[in-house]
Amino acid sequence: MRSGERFFLTIAASLLSVTASLAQTFTEYAIPTSASHPFAITPGPDGALWFTEMKGNRIGRITTAGAITEYRIPTANSAPVWIVAGPDGALWFTEKTGNKIGRITTAGVITEYPLPTPDSSPWDITNGPDGALWFTEKHNVKIGRLTTSGMLTEYPIPLAPWDLTTGPDGAIWYTEWRYNQVARITIGGVVTDRYTVPTANSHPDVIITGPDGNLWFTEEIADKIASVTTAGAFTEYPVPTPNSNPGAITAGPDGALWFTEHTGGGKIGRITTSGAISEYPVPTPNSEPMVVEPGPDGALWFTEYSGDKIGRITTGR
Repeated sequence: MRSGERFFLTIAASLLSVTASLAQTFTEYAIPTSASHPFAITPGPDGALWFTEMKGNRIGRITTAGAITEYRIPTANSAPVWIVAGPDGALWFTEKTGNKIGRITTAGVITEYPLPTPDSSPWDITNGPDGALWFTEKHNVKIGRLTTSGMLTEYPIPLAPWDLTTGPDGAIWYTEWRYNQVARITIGGVVTDRYTVPTANSHPDVIITGPDGNLWFTEEIADKIASVTTAGAFTEYPVPTPNSNPGAITAGPDGALWFTEHTGGGKIGRITTSGAISEYPVPTPNSEPMVVEPGPDGALWFTEYSGDKIGRITTGR
């Protein structure tokens, strides 16, 4: 190859890289309540997105055009954390300090279900394969199951759970943030497997089922994204930005996985199932992007915990 051709190809590759980075477009929407600290977000059955305001003690709704409505939770200082669209057409959420599971209709009517053990610290919540809502109780060291009619079952487990998801095998998979493990519990409440993450003290955080049929999760302290098969085989991918603290992860509409770098990174990351990572800085500095989820408009929507904003990023693909 001639030197001129090599120079041209180098410039062309650089331009393609710049074009790719510009293909992701950010939009940010300020939340009306100040210091609300939005945490989780999820697409709702009404074509809008719903989010929790952890310090604002509200559930928020944002349309894809950016119009925000807020609903106050009856229990004061309940600290709503995770939220998910349930199988009954309502949204379900955890109240960390309120010690309850909440339900809100798309009209804004809230019902709360108290947990029997004080200070259970309910954290994540997900749809189970059995039509019930499953959630973690960090302080109570249990996995909870709640039907849409309000019937509660709790399953004691060996170590404190953190995040959870329905796996590709029809079981519930969860992370043990403090204990560096990923575990599996059947819908009958039996813990069958617990796998240790290869990187010590990695603090596995949010876990989901990926488009490739594996479980994917973030390693918050190790600055890695990892996948694990249902047989317990791990693969880990370092995030390029040091001290990025990857938090939430989700399957995007483009066949890749998207994640937040919520503390040190201040970025939205993208990783293919083969491990190629791209990162996109959030426009507002120190906004602490927390949870990212796909919206009904084909974009990714995310919360900015310290920025008190809801963000949107196009996939550009």
